[in-house]
Amino acid sequence: MRVLTFVLLLCLLPLSARADDAVPAEIDYLLRSVGSSSCVFLRNGARYNSRSAEAHLRMKYRRGKRHAPTSEKFIERLASSSYLSKKLYYIECEGEEKVPSGDWLVERLGEYRAVSKDEQRLRESIERGS
Repeated sequence: MRVLTFVLLLCLLPLSARADDAVPAEIDYLLRSVGSSSCVFLRNGARYNSRSAEAHLRMKYRRGKRHAPTSEKFIERLASSSYLSKKLYYIECEGEEKVPSGDWLVERLGEYRAVSKDEQRLRESIERGS
């Protein structure tokens, strides 16, 4: 019985490792999305370009990674508001109303995951030979 349990755990290990590997990739995607956008980042009453916003959020992630075990926690705890002032961050894209950065990032995360799922399905289909 112990051998069977051990074998099952070994089989599940790659799945959990893949899930853990997804978090840094997702967060990097979110950060690159901020930096490559033409949107303005509003933080504590000041306006920052997208590159500055990406740099600021990368710094926060680098310093506070332990508080962001998931992409959702990264958004909630590090990328949505100022730690000191507690004021929300906003993103304002041309021709659109400003939105809380958390909402904007959740939308980008959903897009990333949808594409990732499609890629996984395609990969599995190819492996099955269908």
